[in-house]
Amino acid sequence: MYLHAIETTHAESAELVAWTDTNPGRQEWSLSRHPGLGSPARFEPDGLAGAIRDHAVDRVIITSPDFTHADYIVASLDAGADVVVEKPLTTSEDGVRRIADAAARTGRDVTITFNYRYSPRNSELKRVIASGEIGEVTSVHFEWVLDTAHGADYFRRWHRDKSRSGGLLIHKSSHHFDLVNWWISDVPTRVYASGGLRFYGAENARRRGLGPRPERGTTDSPLRDRFSLDLRTDPTWKGLYLDQEEYDGYLRDRDVFDPGITIEDNLALVVDYSRGSTMSYSLNAHSPWEGYTVAVNGTLGRAELTVIERGSVLVDEDGRTVVDPSARPDLVAGDTQRPVGERLVVQKHFEPAREVPIPEGVGGHGGGDAVLLRDVFVGPQDDPLGRTADWSDGVRSMVVGLAGNRSLESGQAVAIADLDLGAAGAALAEAGA
Repeated sequence: MYLHAIETTHAESAELVAWTDTNPGRQEWSLSRHPGLGSPARFEPDGLAGAIRDHAVDRVIITSPDFTHADYIVASLDAGADVVVEKPLTTSEDGVRRIADAAARTGRDVTITFNYRYSPRNSELKRVIASGEIGEVTSVHFEWVLDTAHGADYFRRWHRDKSRSGGLLIHKSSHHFDLVNWWISDVPTRVYASGGLRFYGAENARRRGLGPRPERGTTDSPLRDRFSLDLRTDPTWKGLYLDQEEYDGYLRDRDVFDPGITIEDNLALVVDYSRGSTMSYSLNAHSPWEGYTVAVNGTLGRAELTVIERGSVLVDEDGRTVVDPSARPDLVAGDTQRPVGERLVVQKHFEPAREVPIPEGVGGHGGGDAVLLRDVFVGPQDDPLGRTADWSDGVRSMVVGLAGNRSLESGQAVAIADLDLGAAGAALAEAGA
């Protein structure tokens, strides 16, 4: 996404002067897809600080695995560069402390790319709440379902290891927790979580009698099934991963019913906020369709946002997963399809409901990516919705996951104030007050 933006839309605002990856094959393949980038300098990942100084880098974009974010953010700030980082900000309390200290020490900027804020549907819900039409927020219900194409993918790749991703509560749900923090302009204070690995993983496979399975999806084994991902079927998967395995041995197509998966696939939370509202939240990673529903209750009424991002995941005659059934009408003839779309409804007490028009979005993440990239490469525009997010927003989102993971371990509710966040904890408390 970033390489394409630098090469095309934002070529006048940005130049890729240096880059690094632990896998040089992925760099070669990516550069072949973006010849307009020229020949940016290369360096080893542990040489980031030196590369920033040697090439007079203004801004570093970090898209590495979650558990490495804190190291690269701190190194970049201390070397004199601003940072753009993919969510989540980090995966640990130590990471939060180090980033907060580095930001205070250097005065540099850290932008976290919460692209869902920029999606028109989510922006419209923000406008409704900010307008005061439904009054003071009293509670939020938020359900997000990941289907058996997208949701399953977290259990094939490195995200399956909680020590690397923080689990879905941090890696995936930080998007969702940020949306709620932003929608209601509030700060989380306490979390109770319940959940577990109930669908994927070896024990669940045995319990359901699935039998022997191949270790990876890219195989001609007769044991392959609709949960197997064959990297040969997509040129991007093949180019980025399959053809580059010789460099680092990373397998992008692990079986979702492997032993050793340490993240959860079903999660439910109750989250309290500083001004008195409460959120009930659930995440499911093996749904037949994908999307989310949000209901925000207020003292004057209620707002409801329903989004269906993908209505179904089907399988063709060769057993390959088809994630866009609309492109294959032969697969869906005679079937009732869940319609892809979005709807925002507002209803005040003692009044009929009204539907709020949602502007059409362009690009990924519900139309949020293009607007976010403009902010990253051109700079934030005047925005009454405040969609640009900094490191403190990243902290406010991922501490819900940190507390949620601790709650899963203890079985008890966890106060955000009890997390060891250092200066960031004090800033959270002040924001809540």
